[in-house]
Amino acid sequence: MTTIIGVENTDGAQILADSQVTDDSGKVFSHPSMTKINHRGAFIIAGAGEILPCDVIQHIWDPPRLMAKDKQDLYHFMVVKVIPSMRKCLKENGYNFDEQGSERFQFLVAVGGELFELDEDLGITKSDTGNYAIGSGAPYALGALAMGADIFEAMEVAARLTAFTAPPYTTAFQSK
Repeated sequence: MTTIIGVENTDGAQILADSQVTDDSGKVFSHPSMTKINHRGAFIIAGAGEILPCDVIQHIWDPPRLMAKDKQDLYHFMVVKVIPSMRKCLKENGYNFDEQGSERFQFLVAVGGELFELDEDLGITKSDTGNYAIGSGAPYALGALAMGADIFEAMEVAARLTAFTAPPYTTAFQSK
């Protein structure tokens, strides 16, 4: 799968991703065009898991505009405007939400300098620690962050402990 780490603090949100893509057979891909962190309007989106939903949301989805009033409650904005538009786009582009599978995809989304974690049914979660991680290396990265590692050190820990995470790493930051 992959490792994507996010850290939210008073300055904003930082996301760090590895570059390795591994298919179901174990074949490894890495190419500069296959980025795991993308900018869509006011959003930074990082995706892990199945390629189709990641590609659709990161390259096809037309996100709603972030208005000044939306910044007052970004969680509400995500629930009311963002998630319905993502669901519609995924369905229109061939994604079947009815298929069974565990953790088919996950996203870390930064908007307004805040991070949101989205799972395969587009459920939203927020962390009171400000630390986030998705993908196969997530447990290792979260453990490292909990022990005081910075985001880059946490990625190195994940890369050492899972075969599905490898450099080079890319990062993006969004101010509050």
